[in-house]
Amino acid sequence: MTDATILEGVRLPAEAGEADGLRLWRRRWARVVIVFAAWTALAFFFTGQFYYTRLLSERPISWRYAASQQFIYPYFWAAGTVLVLWLADRFPVEGARWSRRLALHLLFATAFVFLISGAFQITYHFLYVHGTAGRHYEPWATLQWIIYNSSENYGIYGLILLLNQVARFYRRSREGELRASRLQTQLTRAQLEALKMQLHPHFLFNTLHSISALVHTNPDAADKMIARLGDFLRLTLENSGAAEVSLQKELEFLTCYLEIERVRFQDRLTTSLEVEPSALDSPVPNLILQPIVENALRHGMAQSSAPGRVEISAKREHGSLRIGVRDNGPGLNGVTASREAFKAGVGLSNTRARLEQLYGESHRFEMSDAPGGGLLVTLVIPARAEAAD
Repeated sequence: MTDATILEGVRLPAEAGEADGLRLWRRRWARVVIVFAAWTALAFFFTGQFYYTRLLSERPISWRYAASQQFIYPYFWAAGTVLVLWLADRFPVEGARWSRRLALHLLFATAFVFLISGAFQITYHFLYVHGTAGRHYEPWATLQWIIYNSSENYGIYGLILLLNQVARFYRRSREGELRASRLQTQLTRAQLEALKMQLHPHFLFNTLHSISALVHTNPDAADKMIARLGDFLRLTLENSGAAEVSLQKELEFLTCYLEIERVRFQDRLTTSLEVEPSALDSPVPNLILQPIVENALRHGMAQSSAPGRVEISAKREHGSLRIGVRDNGPGLNGVTASREAFKAGVGLSNTRARLEQLYGESHRFEMSDAPGGGLLVTLVIPARAEAAD
């Protein structure tokens, strides 16, 4: 699972359907289909109205005859709507030139009034009137029809123009929100990468300092630490592009780190792992446990001459993954610095920042005195889908 996938799944709103709809509307063939479908629905409505009105009269008509008349006008306007939408996009009524473009659309609307009304009247005349009772085509009748129905046709053009303008404003608004969301995702990704880059030197400096202290006093132990450090770095590089890894992979990282620390502390350090098998596939932030355990060692056993012990547990409960790290040190009451300064160290502040970036308010990260002594760090995160290693 890549960090881009994780961040988009966590941060982005559910806008995929809206984005697909915007892209679909921009395709010419899709517009034509939608426009003709809408006008066809209106044509069926007009046909039904005409049919049932005449059905109750003395001269009822067939559904086919009603449809043959009522589909002409909507289909003329369906073809016209496609052209109006193109003109509306080509000359949008907005910006500094909105008044000029509005006047231009008035001219376009006048042309549509003459073309569509005239075409309908001529078509209707030759299909249903011409030759009946000696009636022949007369141009003045077409002009009379155009003038009589001009307000209706101007209204249709204006409504199409208005709807297209509203759609343009809506589309720009949604595209702006999507761009802002993508920028936020990129910013979050950059922040996570910066936090990870901050973590690596912090860990490396501590480990290299321990190695340098053993080089002359215990070369074999120093060699072993270097080998384990190499294993740790290899595992880190293999998952450098992931914001989350499976708990099993995270425990492999932690095992390498603990082996390094065991060399450093020798017989003074013991550890235990109690992990439910069902929790091993749960995704956790990459390298999230190492700074927590490092903190347990530094502020736990490093302040005492007694042997140290670190207990790590993990289990699923109520749709979440609960991880606990406990040491046998002095706990919060025994730290030499203030509690605020203790909690604001590089490792822990880094951990809090990463958890906030990935999970927002859907996580818990708590530090408390453990029953019987020591410090207990509790991490609760959502138990989402399995992470890809």
